[in-house]
Amino acid sequence: MKYKLEKPVHGTIGTEQYKITIEWRNGTFIADEPATTGGKDLGPDPYTQLMSSLASCTLATLRMYIDRKGWNIPQIAVNVNFYQEKENGKTVTIIDRDISFISHVEEEKRARLLEIARACPVSRILEGELQLRTFLLRDEDVEKKVHYSNGEVTVVWKPEFCKHAARCVGQLPEVFNVNAKPWINAQGAATERIVEQVKRCPSGALTYFYNKDAEKGPQGITGG
Repeated sequence: MKYKLEKPVHGTIGTEQYKITIEWRNGTFIADEPATTGGKDLGPDPYTQLMSSLASCTLATLRMYIDRKGWNIPQIAVNVNFYQEKENGKTVTIIDRDISFISHVEEEKRARLLEIARACPVSRILEGELQLRTFLLRDEDVEKKVHYSNGEVTVVWKPEFCKHAARCVGQLPEVFNVNAKPWINAQGAATERIVEQVKRCPSGALTYFYNKDAEKGPQGITGG
């Protein structure tokens, strides 16, 4: 199993209704609810974010394909919206995606681009088999940490987060060995190789920090 995102999307909320801070791999943005539901509309609401992911994935996929083909299509636009209705007591969600090209595009190319849009990665997620797993972290999940250092870098392990140890063992057995105690041998490989492997951790169980920067706290990047 390998997560798609190098670093998981991280969200937090305080007491201000309903201002949410979303952290992604390269920064942060604010999500909120509209005033009609008690928020201040400081950022996109969850529905808007969901539709935005489909819109942006569609446009990026089309642009990649158009550029690869060398076609002269300078601008593409997409509108995405959805509605829900009941069918046989079950809620069904219908998403409508309207694609338009600002300039003239031949019918044959339009048909091909429609196929490409339908096959964009987010489309495949939404139309494929989807399972949503939710885990409730306990205090000890967050607080329990074990440190392993080689003098230059320290690997921080959160045991309760760890779900994919076999990956580490298979990819860097010189450092990770579940049959050894301790199971992480920080002397087993060069610092750069250890850091590279820690970055691949999909669950957040492993992070790292360079000892010279210890006062700054962990600089780890969870990975997929």
